[in-house]
Amino acid sequence: MTGAARLDPSVAGGEGARSLTAGDVARLVGGTLAGDGAVTVTGVAPLDRAGESDVSFLAAARYAPLLERSRAAVVLVSPDLADAAAAAAVRARVVVDRPHEALLAVLPALYAPPPRTPGVHHTAVIGTGARLGSDVTVGPYAVIGDGASLGDRAWVDAHCVVGAGVSVGEDARLYPGVTLYAGAVVGRRVILHSGVRVASDGFGYVYRDGAHQKLPHVGRCVVEDDVEVGANTTLDRGSIDDTVIGAGTKIDNLVHVAHNVRVGRLCLIMAQVGIAGSVRVEDGCVLAGQVGIAGHHTIGKGARLAAQAGVFGDIPPGETWSGYPARPHRVALRAQAALFKLPSLIRGIERLLGERGA
Repeated sequence: MTGAARLDPSVAGGEGARSLTAGDVARLVGGTLAGDGAVTVTGVAPLDRAGESDVSFLAAARYAPLLERSRAAVVLVSPDLADAAAAAAVRARVVVDRPHEALLAVLPALYAPPPRTPGVHHTAVIGTGARLGSDVTVGPYAVIGDGASLGDRAWVDAHCVVGAGVSVGEDARLYPGVTLYAGAVVGRRVILHSGVRVASDGFGYVYRDGAHQKLPHVGRCVVEDDVEVGANTTLDRGSIDDTVIGAGTKIDNLVHVAHNVRVGRLCLIMAQVGIAGSVRVEDGCVLAGQVGIAGHHTIGKGARLAAQAGVFGDIPPGETWSGYPARPHRVALRAQAALFKLPSLIRGIERLLGERGA
């Protein structure tokens, strides 16, 4: 790789950028190079903002007009759009089946990850009986509670709190300001972004003697291997059962998962989703932004909920539902179309009534 040693520490975000030639890019993604293989790139940007040292990509025909005005040095392009790229003033293009997916190889080669120095910062607080694996990193003012354990190479950043008895798996990454209450179990290679709260009490009360009496929460919150959770998301512990986030699931920012919820493997949960207590989300589901799910329902395996869907019943496996209340997507679209027709229908009825009155 031509530019692997050339780092620019001034790059925004502090990661540092490397340089690659167009030929390097083609080899990384297994694509076909056309144009100047020696042109050098140091970053990645969308077509409309790319500069003369950036890689960009074109994967959908609706973005082809942006390519005509783009200043990108190298463009990753799908085979069906290769002719459009050839007509543009791009110095080099790389034809590859899935340009967006190809960025998985390009981005790590161009952007160095932030450095990690194993060790425990002198301001960190380590509780009695805590167990730290090899090569762990514990940042400034982090707190590791009594009896907690960190797996090998775990990274607990500044101002994190790992509660008493909490287990954090190997290669897990806790960004600054994460709080793991007692009762949290975090698996291997889990990524928790800033502000994540795991195993906080759920919203459980019983009205008695003129007051809302709090139900003690004694279940755990288990985050399985390879889960990533976005900033300021809250995962409640179970009341008398466990809350579980299945392996490989990815959760966006500002999501709330209530007590006793079970989320399956490889799910995608987007921003501002709210999942009420005791919901079951089976493997491979997709919950788009601002979906709300009422308690005690089941979202079947592989189901998809469109943005802002309001769910008040079970969703069959493999189906796409949308709307409020949620219904099969085609039904929701027909209902919405009918709703938009109402004003003109009402005006027609009013005219008929007016003519009869006259």
